[in-house]
Amino acid sequence: MFGDSIFVPMSVLLFTIIVLLGAFVAGLVGSLTGLGGGVIIIPLLTLVLGVDIHYAIGASIISVIATSSGSAAAYVKEGITNIRIGMFLEIATTISAIIGAVITVFINPSYIAVIFGIILLFSAAMMVRKKVDHSDNDTSGKLAVFLKLNGAYPTENGMKNYAVHNVIGGFLMMFVAGIISGLLGIGSGALKVIAMDNIMRIPFKVSTTTSNFMMGVTAAASAVVYLHRGQIDPGIAMPVALGVLTGATVGSKILVKTKTDKLKVIFAVVVAFLALQMIYNGVTGKL
Repeated sequence: MFGDSIFVPMSVLLFTIIVLLGAFVAGLVGSLTGLGGGVIIIPLLTLVLGVDIHYAIGASIISVIATSSGSAAAYVKEGITNIRIGMFLEIATTISAIIGAVITVFINPSYIAVIFGIILLFSAAMMVRKKVDHSDNDTSGKLAVFLKLNGAYPTENGMKNYAVHNVIGGFLMMFVAGIISGLLGIGSGALKVIAMDNIMRIPFKVSTTTSNFMMGVTAAASAVVYLHRGQIDPGIAMPVALGVLTGATVGSKILVKTKTDKLKVIFAVVVAFLALQMIYNGVTGKL
């Protein structure tokens, strides 16, 4: 479970405290950005604490479930999340997440680290890109109308209607996101937000919160596979779940009340740094 790392001379208490604090930050970042806590949890466990990457992924899956649980309830209460879209797209993500979790055992851990780093770089770029407010209420895809996916969300000026487009394209992108989620133990929030924001043209705030809503179900599907393999260690997963759940709850309150553009730039820089570290360690075979 543990490789050569600073964990060797470290007490269980110190290890737990570090994981708990790191998980709190992960939950906060995951909630504010819609990316899930895995973007922080996996680098922390593998690079800093030397945990085997498969166990890190198992713990990260628990963090994704906790992040979704902590923030999704607040977003649903605020009326931002589109539950119908989330439940429809979860059909794709849950099936593909199981596929991703199954194939991860056949892939060299170093390759997983490199793939993870690339996805992190992509996620960092997604955090700082200019957001387009998709609020086109004039036209809508026929499938979106049939499935009743169009909706409205609260703004400072009252409820704002929006229409959903290209449902099939978004569904297919969600299938890819689910595979990445099961393979790497992350929420794949960047891919999910692309599916809803860019392809389906849903307002960014709705796509981010709906992504958070979906993550828990997607992660739970792949968690069954990791649990069956014994790769979810309670000693790691418990502090991860507690820290992430607390951070996600705090983050959801911040997102509803404040603008987080500057914070996202800072987070993007941190995530990019972690991504490069993961890629380097993967290429050099240190993971």
